[in-house]
Amino acid sequence: MSTRDILDLDGKVALVTGGGQGAGRAIALMLAEHGAAVAVNDYVIERAEAVAGEIAAAGGKALAVQADVSDLGSVRAMSAKAADGLGAVTILVNNAGMAGPTAQMRPRSVFWEEDPGEWGKYLGTNLYGVFNCCHALVPGMVAAGHGRIVTIVSDAGRVGEPRQAVYSAAKAGAAGFVRSLARETGRHGVTCNAISLSSVNTMMSDEQLETFMAGEQAKAQFSRYIIRRMGRPDEVAALTLFLCSDAASWISGQTYPLNGGYSVAV
Repeated sequence: MSTRDILDLDGKVALVTGGGQGAGRAIALMLAEHGAAVAVNDYVIERAEAVAGEIAAAGGKALAVQADVSDLGSVRAMSAKAADGLGAVTILVNNAGMAGPTAQMRPRSVFWEEDPGEWGKYLGTNLYGVFNCCHALVPGMVAAGHGRIVTIVSDAGRVGEPRQAVYSAAKAGAAGFVRSLARETGRHGVTCNAISLSSVNTMMSDEQLETFMAGEQAKAQFSRYIIRRMGRPDEVAALTLFLCSDAASWISGQTYPLNGGYSVAV
């Protein structure tokens, strides 16, 4: 008896923003492992080239594409390059985030003490970046009659986090946008979903993680989690793969918490 792999992405072309490191790298590698040609985006082109090289070395097809997703012109140029190099993009993973292309997102002041000039860093990447990539790529998906859009958001946007008010707002806005876009694109064969993350280890080595988790700060932090550890990039990649595949063809407009049980909702 022959079986069909419903996670197979052979013949599909994906674009992963922020794909040069962390969860984005894991997503790009997993989509390629399952047959997709992958345009790997990063603001730092060397990071994107390194991941594209990993994919090519494993026998896959990939292209590094540089862009600042908060700039629509840059996104349009990136999308055109991806299409020219790999073919029409019908899978978009909006993974780029944090506080802009070069900054690290960290807790800041309480909202009323913040410099309003800092707000744009969070809104530009986490909200406008999603708008820009979808605006550039959805028309091609509609024309093809098929598409998958997966947007990485945060539990900060679902439950709120102190000292992260603008970041939380941007991620909540991106999740709301996904729900609206799903209603607009569903009749064209395009699905739109979000994955809401809590703490994921994207930077620490195994040794550094072990040391961190042994500390009192980590013990207190993860006592709030049902599964008392940080998430892994490959776990983010696995859910992304599912939502990009035929296995999720009747799922749209949803936000999936991937958070070790940090927050629980009916």
